[in-house]
Amino acid sequence: MLTQTTTRVLEPSDLDAAMEILGREPVENAFVTSRVQVAGLDPWRLGGEMWGWYADGELRSLCYAGANLVPVCAGPDAVRAFADRARRTGRRCSSIVGPAEATRLLWQLLEPSWGPAREVRSHQPLMVIERPSTTVEADPQVRRIRKDEVELIMPACVAMFTEEVGISPMAGDGGLLYQARVAELVAGGRSFARVEDGKVVFKAEIGAATARACQIQGVWVDPEFRGLGHSETGMAAVVEYALRDVAPVVSLYVNDFNAAARAAYRRVGFREVGAFMSVLF
Repeated sequence: MLTQTTTRVLEPSDLDAAMEILGREPVENAFVTSRVQVAGLDPWRLGGEMWGWYADGELRSLCYAGANLVPVCAGPDAVRAFADRARRTGRRCSSIVGPAEATRLLWQLLEPSWGPAREVRSHQPLMVIERPSTTVEADPQVRRIRKDEVELIMPACVAMFTEEVGISPMAGDGGLLYQARVAELVAGGRSFARVEDGKVVFKAEIGAATARACQIQGVWVDPEFRGLGHSETGMAAVVEYALRDVAPVVSLYVNDFNAAARAAYRRVGFREVGAFMSVLF
């Protein structure tokens, strides 16, 4: 008997079924889960559509289609269906990102019509930690950034983004969306830094956050202070905050070519559990 499959844009009434899919891989799906928990499935609030792939009438896989295109719990058949839909709608995202296997196939199918990409990062180790570091002492000077310190942290955030992504977040809309996101993280108590004499030495944010897992992002050390161990002691501090206040599992993903960062995270106690892939436009 042939399996009957279809894809469609999910509606608010599909929330429970979507959350069941997202809950299958709480670490891999932290980004999408955190958005859905806050915004539901209404496209306007979510900032994009949630596509569902059905097999024999049962929801099996998802794909978030917003500023990022993110396959969720998607096997080859689901990825092919999502690629067909993405080709029909045209590229609206600035990146494709997700678990490496699904993202690699999705890009193979989309590259003929969407390519070339500005950059493809084909292997980004996904790392997790579930207890405070026993090997690196947390920096006691790393603290939450206050709501009145957005202007203090913003230059460091812009420098990190530009260094990591290769373009400035201030381009296009003048940085309005990026500044709003930084302010949102600060207001939520999820922006951390070591500040010396009014200068940010180390900073990181807890980007995605759910009850089961959270994801650290935007790790950055001022170039003047690199090589002094701030990335390790700073990360140990942020991990302590995250485990105490946010979720029992802390994750991040890192470029495979960033050997220094990977080594630093391992020294803190992170271990690799999988891989992501990112396609940047």
